[in-house]
Amino acid sequence: MNLFILLQAAQAGAETAAEAPRSGFMQFLPLILIFLVIWLFMIRPQNKKQKEIQKARAALQVGDRVVTSGGIYGKLRDIKDDAFIIEISENVRIRIEKTAVFAAGEPAANPSK
Repeated sequence: MNLFILLQAAQAGAETAAEAPRSGFMQFLPLILIFLVIWLFMIRPQNKKQKEIQKARAALQVGDRVVTSGGIYGKLRDIKDDAFIIEISENVRIRIEKTAVFAAGEPAANPSK
């Protein structure tokens, strides 16, 4: 019985193989569509967000409050070629790479009294 099923499957495979082969473009069309969808929904938005972050970094000026990638809030004190000098507390300054600064920080909280 199993041999009979295998023979039927072989005949069905031979019949489908006898059909005209698809053109080269039609074989790659699903792959092209998958890459297009990945680009539209993953790569393009990521590039757009990266450009916005770079514009925000370029617009930073001395005195702006910033947040680093490590979550450190500080005030921008100096701008170097590849780094920022950030004051995180009174007379405590650290040097941070420009790529580690993600956003302008919140304004300093005003004490009640």
